[in-house]
Amino acid sequence: MTTLENPAMPAVHDCTVSDCSYNHDGCHAFAITVRGDNGAADCGTFIPLGTKGGLDKVVAQVGACSRTDCTHNASLECTAQSVRVGQGEGDHHANCLTYQPR
Repeated sequence: MTTLENPAMPAVHDCTVSDCSYNHDGCHAFAITVRGDNGAADCGTFIPLGTKGGLDKVVAQVGACSRTDCTHNASLECTAQSVRVGQGEGDHHANCLTYQPR
């Protein structure tokens, strides 16, 4: 499978969520979805399995964002230059740390 990086989609610059199946020395998902529950900006692509998955090359990008209250959200697309994903609290295992409420 050939994948192309889309310069219009912001890259996942950093992910520190060690228990995600896509994170092994960086996010290996092709694209992540940022979604929101209970006021958090969660990484909807987070999968806590013992098996590592994703692409061979680190090219993760933000494919969609449902946090319409974020300053970087324009028509459900992320306009940040890049995003950082990190540990959340409670039921929020992986959060978009670039999220900024309007």
